[in-house]
Amino acid sequence: MKLTTKGRYAVTAMLDLCCQDAHTPVALIDISKRQEISLSYLEQLFAKLRRRGLVRSVRGPGGGYLLMAPPSTISVADIIRAVDEPIKATSCDENDPEGCRKSTRCITHHLWERVGIHINSYLESIHLDTLIEEIRSGTLRPAAEHGFPA
Repeated sequence: MKLTTKGRYAVTAMLDLCCQDAHTPVALIDISKRQEISLSYLEQLFAKLRRRGLVRSVRGPGGGYLLMAPPSTISVADIIRAVDEPIKATSCDENDPEGCRKSTRCITHHLWERVGIHINSYLESIHLDTLIEEIRSGTLRPAAEHGFPA
């Protein structure tokens, strides 16, 4: 499975959002600066996150984005799916009933399918609150290094 920048940046930005004051909208320009992610890219990602109901926007001076649900209810898999990132390990075409890129299923199809199931299950089990706790405790990575309050 290859996770593109779309999924990685969406998770990073959502973690950044969670680490700020939960009652104060966070401007994308601030996330952009802290995480060194292009503002225009963040705008595209947050439009998708908003459409999927993970965040809401607040307009006007002091506007920005807020979470729509508690961090304990938003999984990494939710975020990745919200930005249209597939969570699978096969290289198969989902629209093809046979499943694989070849005329028949490859001999390792079921192996990669099971790997994808495990990856998806793992990403479903990790919620933003757990990652925030790990960031703040230093068990995930140093918080200050990434602009998160300690």
